[in-house]
Amino acid sequence: MQQQAKSTGFTLIELMITIVIMGILAAVAIPAYQNQVRESRRGDAQTALMQLHMRQENYRLQNVSYATAADITLPSSDFYTFSVSNVSATTFTLTATAKGSQTSDSGCTALTLDQSLNRLPATCW
Repeated sequence: MQQQAKSTGFTLIELMITIVIMGILAAVAIPAYQNQVRESRRGDAQTALMQLHMRQENYRLQNVSYATAADITLPSSDFYTFSVSNVSATTFTLTATAKGSQTSDSGCTALTLDQSLNRLPATCW
């Protein structure tokens, strides 16, 4: 009696099932991951806007009006451009505008904060 050698390894069907399962997992996980990355970057921009607000208040304590962009250092970011507008003795508006891959953060591509801590769009804060 001859013994047949036991075959070890994967069949083509087993391999294909594994690839399909990995594809399904990737299709769910990758968009969720990208959304988390966008939200994290948005949080960084919000933090930068709050820090700018504190700089504005500090500047106003020592001067008769709020600071223009030339008066304070604006943060740099790979994903947002920061600006200061509507500057007067009593008002200012800080804006973080998305750039690069962050522009796909729908509805939250421009974050604003003013002297009264009004935040727009509210759903993004």
